[in-house]
Amino acid sequence: MIRFYLLLPIGIIAISTASIFIKLCDAPALVIAAYRMTLASLFLLPFAGYQRVWKGWNGSELRWLILSGIFLALHFAFWIGSLKFTSVASSVVLVSTNPLFVGLGAWLFFKESLRFNLILGIILSVLGCGLISFGDVALSKEALMGDGLALLGAITASGYLLVGRKMRKEQDLLSYIFPVYSTAAIVLIILSFISHKPFFGFSSSTYLYLFLLALIPQLIGHTTFNWALKYLPAPLVAIAILGEPVGSTILAFFVLGEGLPPLKVIGGTLIFAGILIALKKNGGNRNKNKLTL
Repeated sequence: MIRFYLLLPIGIIAISTASIFIKLCDAPALVIAAYRMTLASLFLLPFAGYQRVWKGWNGSELRWLILSGIFLALHFAFWIGSLKFTSVASSVVLVSTNPLFVGLGAWLFFKESLRFNLILGIILSVLGCGLISFGDVALSKEALMGDGLALLGAITASGYLLVGRKMRKEQDLLSYIFPVYSTAAIVLIILSFISHKPFFGFSSSTYLYLFLLALIPQLIGHTTFNWALKYLPAPLVAIAILGEPVGSTILAFFVLGEGLPPLKVIGGTLIFAGILIALKKNGGNRNKNKLTL
């Protein structure tokens, strides 16, 4: 129980750094996404090889793992692309609307019930997201394009979470994340080549941020939430990820100089309230599973 409460906040903080590193990079969006997943996969490769994780995959499982990787690749392609057109606050808020899609998908495909605390958490969190985005209503044509890409990122992230929820019931953490991250890396590299995006010639600081992007938000942040998917319903994990807009908005204020008006502070408070309500009232369900890494 204590491990759960320690790891989930660490995951939220870790993924909150992603938009900052991306904004500081001077590489194209697809290339940033490709570097992120490729470096993360290469880091995991020695551990995966030592454990021979591929021995536990059958044909059906491998197809689901590849599908999850495709969803993850598209999520990053859309979301990182959105950060090239709109603000950090708008992008992370819109991409974090995925609990709506995850909840609907879990109900439709996995017959998971939406309990009252989850519904209340979603309502509070989405309301908080709306307040944060309300301060950015003067949108340009490019900003609108960025907002649309962020919403597509939310939809594809929902597919990634739903498939992850299905697969993590049987797969251990490394056996799941290694093929998923690797598939995402391959898909993003292919998309980058098709789009004729350069992989080299960037500033030294960009390569540093690309490395940090793979290490902190991907290997620490995303892996933490993939661990949680084994023990928690996908909608609940999606709600926890809604902590990212708060962390990213605060970091953007200090690092990038983006404004932090009162509406964003109030919205962030509502998001955290939604997360706490969803987590607290699901305590009984969590006790049914032993939370071990």
